[in-house]
Amino acid sequence: MWTAVALALFTVLPTNDVACDCVDLVEVNHVYDLQGNPVLVQAVFYDWQAARGEYQVRAWRLLKSSDQRPMRDFQRGDYVMLFHDSGLMREVRATSFRETWTQYDVERLERDRFPQEYRTGLLYERQPGW
Repeated sequence: MWTAVALALFTVLPTNDVACDCVDLVEVNHVYDLQGNPVLVQAVFYDWQAARGEYQVRAWRLLKSSDQRPMRDFQRGDYVMLFHDSGLMREVRATSFRETWTQYDVERLERDRFPQEYRTGLLYERQPGW
């Protein structure tokens, strides 16, 4: 509910204090251990790589509550996430959304193929080595 109120306020009130990003896909990934116990819930942000024909991880964030989930923005036809991130308000819009339940960390698996230091990251995000 809080997210819906925040989304309504950000739609009506202009602000420059929001870091806005657009990605091709946001995935909410629920990771469980081998006994079926929850380990973590994360949002993984992807960009489409046409040359390789696959999604590539751009960034990720741990989700601490269910109100951080992406919401459908029917007016714009996409999905939006609003959340506090390292002292700033962040809005991430995605063309697509999926939710997965795995026994492995999808973001960590991607690190073997595409290390974090080569990722674009989100706006105003400090990259390793900066």
